[in-house]
Amino acid sequence: MEEKENYIFGIRAIQEAIIAGKEVDKIIARKGLNGELFGQLQKLCNEKRIRIQYTEAEVLDRITTGNHQGVVALMSAIEYLTLEELIEKLRASDKTPLLLMLDGVTDVRNFGAIVRTAHCAGVQGIIVPTKGSAPINGESVKTSAGALHHMPICKSGNLYLAVKMLKGNGIQVVCVTEHGADDYYSVDLKKPTLLIMGSEDKGISNQLLKLADARACIPMEGSIESLNVSVAAGILLFETKRQRTK
Repeated sequence: MEEKENYIFGIRAIQEAIIAGKEVDKIIARKGLNGELFGQLQKLCNEKRIRIQYTEAEVLDRITTGNHQGVVALMSAIEYLTLEELIEKLRASDKTPLLLMLDGVTDVRNFGAIVRTAHCAGVQGIIVPTKGSAPINGESVKTSAGALHHMPICKSGNLYLAVKMLKGNGIQVVCVTEHGADDYYSVDLKKPTLLIMGSEDKGISNQLLKLADARACIPMEGSIESLNVSVAAGILLFETKRQRTK
């Protein structure tokens, strides 16, 4: 069944949803919109780090025929966990922790494919940055084959601090990079592990690489320097499953 985008329209209704803690992916507003009420919404979005996209009125009219007042909020398709909540879930589980962090993976199809694979490989949570990540919407849910409804997702405003917190809770950090010193199958993945995957163009940030306990690479032949990030994630995740099953 095709996923439909959830939305709220009207300035006050959107304000109330944000204040109530509802997850908003982004807000679409009519170009040139102003006024005191909209100014309050802009301030609230800035505080909560919610993106506002400006467009023509016709676009909003196509989304809803209701009295949108020039503003429509696209709601998140899922509920998010805080990092603290995710750590508590790990403590309550009898499984060896396996987490995945996506540093700058912005393509919706890649993101959905990774979530699908992660769910099948037994990942217990995925951490993404608040900004600079693929949107979690109907398309990404569909691409994940519904796995996003079952996979705990944590948004972090600072991945560096998130990794430090996880290391403090006894989780090793394995960065997957073509510049890694260790072939992926030689890394001990039976330990509690956080795998970090970077974007295909920039890779993992230097800040996060410095926190790595291991830098794993996938040996390759031919003239292509790197694999698609969803393929690389699948190789590491199922190597982890192989090691832990063995």
